[in-house]
Amino acid sequence: MWLEWLVAWSWSLDGLRDCIATGIQSVRDCDGTAVVTVACLLVLFVWYCYHVGREQPRPHVSVNSLLQGVDANGLQNGSMYCQSPECARCTHHEGLNQKLYHNLQEYAKRYSWSGMGRIHKAIREQGRYLSSQPSIQKPEVFFLPDLPTTPYFSRDAQKHDVELLERNFQAILCEFETLYKAFSNCSLPQGWKVNSTPSGEWFTFDFVSQGVCVPRNCRKCPRTYRLLGSLRTCIGNNVFGNACISVLSPGTVITEHYGPTNIRIRCHLGLKTPSGCELVVGGEPQCWAEGRCLLFDDSFLHTAFHEGSAEDGPRVVFMVDLWHPNVAAAERQALDFIFAPGR
Repeated sequence: MWLEWLVAWSWSLDGLRDCIATGIQSVRDCDGTAVVTVACLLVLFVWYCYHVGREQPRPHVSVNSLLQGVDANGLQNGSMYCQSPECARCTHHEGLNQKLYHNLQEYAKRYSWSGMGRIHKAIREQGRYLSSQPSIQKPEVFFLPDLPTTPYFSRDAQKHDVELLERNFQAILCEFETLYKAFSNCSLPQGWKVNSTPSGEWFTFDFVSQGVCVPRNCRKCPRTYRLLGSLRTCIGNNVFGNACISVLSPGTVITEHYGPTNIRIRCHLGLKTPSGCELVVGGEPQCWAEGRCLLFDDSFLHTAFHEGSAEDGPRVVFMVDLWHPNVAAAERQALDFIFAPGR
């Protein structure tokens, strides 16, 4: 018995030695570039497995508990402020004007001062503009003077983009309905954000948030994401640009508030618009319509509410920020540079 075991063990060692020798010879016979490529792929695979293994699955949390647990510090009118002293969008102190002027000078050195007169004037007098604005319109961060001002804009203000959005209404609606099926048992699926409101529930699904693309969400709605790239006047490169699906549940009221700037027009494409829903901008009420765009200046005091019943379902709009039509091309390029995310 022992003799048989020793013979078998010896055979196993010989086989293992032969296997190792064959493997070494195969590597020697291979081209060096191929070996390096295979090694790199193995390293990437190991890194990927480690990265995926570290990710914890996001639990489904009750929306009501999320609303009750939101810390009021850092929240204003349903929007999160990062509180970073480096962020022009979130900095509210006298040093902001100096920071903006430094960014303008850096832009002018790289490109040109041509067409920068109004922006230069705006930064130099920003404190006075913001403090002297009437209470009906009071942008929180940046005011560009000499822009025509009105609570609502006609469809012709950005005709190309409005018509493009309305032609793609069904595609956007279809992708929203696929997303919304993930809601179950009052849980918040991954990718959705809950915003603070005095009553009801307000969710957003961001594609672009303060000038930063949200890749995971964009991959879930590829047709909507491609549509954003086709818009001529979409603000996508500075902190004032946003694009999202916004959902108000019945009984929701959004607190009256001002947007950060007057250089943009906020566009709402109605996806689901039950009765009892209104948008009020500068004291003027308007109703959404399915498949139609509503353009307004959110630097005016504004609010929205859904007074319908639970049977009516949520109010849903596709929201995207467009350039104000009277901001010139050179000014848009400069503002993208001055208010670039993280600058």
